[in-house]
Amino acid sequence: MKNTKQLRSWLDDFGLDHPLVIAGPCSAETEEQVLKIAHQLKETDTTVLRAGIWKPRTRPGNFEGVGALGLKWLQKAKEETGLLITTEVANANHVDLALKHDVDILWVGARTTVSPFIVQEIADALKGTDKIVLIKNPVNPDLPLWLGAVERFYEAGVKNLGVIHRGFSTYEKTRYRNNPEWQIPIDLQNSFPDLPLLLDPSHIAGRRDIIFDLCQTALDLNYDGLMIETHHDPENAWSDAKQQITPKTLDQITIDLRIRKEEGDAVEFKNRLNTLRTQIDVIDNKIVEMMGKRMKIADNIGLLKKENNVAILQVKRWNEVLGRMILEGEQNGLSEEFVLRMYKAIHQESINHQKKVIDGSLD
Repeated sequence: MKNTKQLRSWLDDFGLDHPLVIAGPCSAETEEQVLKIAHQLKETDTTVLRAGIWKPRTRPGNFEGVGALGLKWLQKAKEETGLLITTEVANANHVDLALKHDVDILWVGARTTVSPFIVQEIADALKGTDKIVLIKNPVNPDLPLWLGAVERFYEAGVKNLGVIHRGFSTYEKTRYRNNPEWQIPIDLQNSFPDLPLLLDPSHIAGRRDIIFDLCQTALDLNYDGLMIETHHDPENAWSDAKQQITPKTLDQITIDLRIRKEEGDAVEFKNRLNTLRTQIDVIDNKIVEMMGKRMKIADNIGLLKKENNVAILQVKRWNEVLGRMILEGEQNGLSEEFVLRMYKAIHQESINHQKKVIDGSLD
């Protein structure tokens, strides 16, 4: 794995006493809109103004961005407010235009990270620049693909790197637009401990009411910053209206967030302990969520057994599951005693669910 110690220097150079805040509209719509939002954000903890100039939509026919014209609006906002500016680039031409308009930070979107060909094209186009490049996770939960994108920029001589966690697509219905899958960025952070890690709660949430909770979890996991979609009139935004918040709401979120600022050995211990405990909380929540899904499948099995007049307890199947899980547990450092206790409890809950179905209480 590459040594990324130097990759944090660009963030340290900002000299912030709080996590980095990148905010702005999902899409640049008009010059008036960009400037109005920028001036409102200037009164918050925002350091960088973001706006999508080119918007790759899932299907054609939706608003796909104003194009290069919007870069002039970002430039003007930078001149008037002193905020740094950032936008997404998806090919070498975008890079060229962004550099010509003095864009400070370029980010690579989730749809781009999935393609090593395009990532390499962008990395090659950025050779010889000192621009900051932030790489969003790929659409699907694929840690090696994400790490590979980072390594391509690193090997192209782009030293000012960071990553953005924006969640992962799933066919399953969840409370999120994109599942956070916190363990993946945690694993990335373990591999690249000095690589700045930011959260994009807007794309994970898909709605504004849970953005604060996502931000707090990220800070508890020692993320370095936030990229939050912010609009002066979210309800009438031209794209992703439901997940954008106002600059006023952003300001309140940054006030309410619990940010650890103290220094000292005892505090460092507590901070590290809190981080590890938050990682456990993330995994515990995932365990409970998966157990809920397992029991829904048990309900369906109970219904099938009821329709075919089959007994709930299938001893052969149970012994097969238990034997397989004991072996799996050993490979993951779990004692046989623990696996037995855990799976006996799971099996009993599954029997209870199937019994309710067969007795008719879940029909």
